[in-house]
Amino acid sequence: MAIITLTTDFGEKDYFAGAVKGAIYSELPDVKIVDISHSVSPFNISEAAYITMSAYSSFPKGTIHIIGIDSELHQENKHIAVKLDDHYFICANNGIMSMVCQQIAPSEIVEINIHDKIETSFPVLDVFVKVACHIARGGTLGVIGKTIDTIKPIKNMVPLVNDEKNQIIGSVIYIDNYGNVVSNIKHKFFQDIQKGRSFQISARNHKFSIIYKKYSDVVNFDVGESEYEGRGLVVINTAGYLEIAIYKSNNNTIGGASTLMGLKEMDTITINFT
Repeated sequence: MAIITLTTDFGEKDYFAGAVKGAIYSELPDVKIVDISHSVSPFNISEAAYITMSAYSSFPKGTIHIIGIDSELHQENKHIAVKLDDHYFICANNGIMSMVCQQIAPSEIVEINIHDKIETSFPVLDVFVKVACHIARGGTLGVIGKTIDTIKPIKNMVPLVNDEKNQIIGSVIYIDNYGNVVSNIKHKFFQDIQKGRSFQISARNHKFSIIYKKYSDVVNFDVGESEYEGRGLVVINTAGYLEIAIYKSNNNTIGGASTLMGLKEMDTITINFT
């Protein structure tokens, strides 16, 4: 039985997500639909890319992922379907897939060309659903699009390393529900540049020299956990990225790393090695 996931910026108030699900069920009553998120910030490509990259590999091979972010069709924003790591992704060619493609090369990319057969002002509902259902029935990508070789990149999704290899310059790409600040620096990338050297991570006026494997590693339980609530730390998050966090953060009470440290998306994060 096919699985189709949905990642959009539709929110929960409007009818859009429900209409998309209804259209899928109208074509494939037995399909499984999974909501990854409908709370991506409007038109936020980097958020959508990070969420997609972090979530897709938890699903079985053959899963079809619809990504409904900034999907209005025009000459600078064509639609694509991508086969990668035995998963299928349907989205606009606006950079969303570039983060996933940094890690694994696609085995097939097509630019969707069925628009002349479908009249639409809501591409996710009409075009993306048609493509997803076609794939779910066992259809090939070549039937719904022409092969292309490259996709649009997203700026600032890849950290930079200076010529001396003693500095990484990254940026904030995502702020989660706890106010934790996710960088674009993978822990493995960090290790490859670090080569065992001491380091200091800087974000605005905040500095860190330890990376924890999990949040509670910052706590000395002999002293007491409550003494560490609200303390800042850097942790390897579940997606493998370096994340600046506040232990036991709560945006409604003590705040999160974003608010307490004044960090926002696209802010610079620097790592210096000595």
